[in-house]
Amino acid sequence: MGSSFGNFFRVTTFGESHGGGVGVVVDGCPPRLELDIQKIQDELDRRRPGQSKITTPRKELDQVEILSGTVDMKTLGTPIAMMVRNKDQRPSDYGGMKNVFRPSHADGTYQLKYGIQAQSGGGRASARETIGRVAAGAIAKQILKKAYGTEVLAWVRRIHDIEAQIDINKVSLEEIESNIVRCPDQKNANVMIKRIEEISQEGDSCGGVIECIVRDSPGGLGMPVFDKLEADLAKAVMSLPATKGFEVGSGFGGTFLKGSEHNDAFLSYESNRLRTASNKSGGIQGGISNGEPIILRVGFKPTATIRKQQQTINSEGTRTVLAAKGRHDPCVLPRAVPMVEAMVAIVLADHLLRNKGQCSLW
Repeated sequence: MGSSFGNFFRVTTFGESHGGGVGVVVDGCPPRLELDIQKIQDELDRRRPGQSKITTPRKELDQVEILSGTVDMKTLGTPIAMMVRNKDQRPSDYGGMKNVFRPSHADGTYQLKYGIQAQSGGGRASARETIGRVAAGAIAKQILKKAYGTEVLAWVRRIHDIEAQIDINKVSLEEIESNIVRCPDQKNANVMIKRIEEISQEGDSCGGVIECIVRDSPGGLGMPVFDKLEADLAKAVMSLPATKGFEVGSGFGGTFLKGSEHNDAFLSYESNRLRTASNKSGGIQGGISNGEPIILRVGFKPTATIRKQQQTINSEGTRTVLAAKGRHDPCVLPRAVPMVEAMVAIVLADHLLRNKGQCSLW
């Protein structure tokens, strides 16, 4: 099963939603990084369930334990193992769904591939698996910040058909975290929250788009052909649960433009980056970062598990009706914001180490 990601900065997650715990092993973190464990916990707090009225009510503190790879909170250059123990599992919520394939969930395809599946909580397909990614991403963020002052920020751009109106170059973490939907447009954030609540009351769910910007990214990250930066970013964010679409820079909107309208004119060539008059490339040209802000968007589908009755089958092929129980997000996007940031940071840290090696960063 593909539970590892990255080359030089390699992340391997483990654990199931209703098992004893979930976690990650990070291999390749440079030595002598003064690791801030509170920043790791802060990222997990942004991801954890039960944080607001529009997220799953599952109560988990998601306290991280660092098991290896540090001394006095300074990295050794050896694998860093981190774990979060599950405290609020309720397998009984899934008793009526045993061997039933939840529509658009991973139950059917896991059964098809492996002939066995987790009986509750979605197992490895659960968003709870992303705890390890977010913890690893918090380390990657600290590497990027120390090496180049790089900042990775994501926010909710759209919920259902409600879209934020913002200047992406001015968005701050404080604006993103100022409301429970994590949208820096406060007026539309309130409308988004109301829409999620209304859809949840109907026993249904909704999706939307998360936007991400990388500021002060060094130029030269990424490689030609198969290891292009946008290709690795696409794989990273599209490996997150519920993702269905990816854009970088102008994205699909750029297909409506002529070349003369879309090209980014060069203005200057500095030691570590190029400057362009516009940024329709989204900070990446020829698969390599140019030093301008990296801008990308990720589309998330509506949460697959809903309370409305749906037609489905079980593992024997018998038709049945399912009205799911359990505790689920009516919209995954507010909690997916730190997940997107984490996967973007992991890709950038990996490419940075490919360029520089471990011992020459600081």
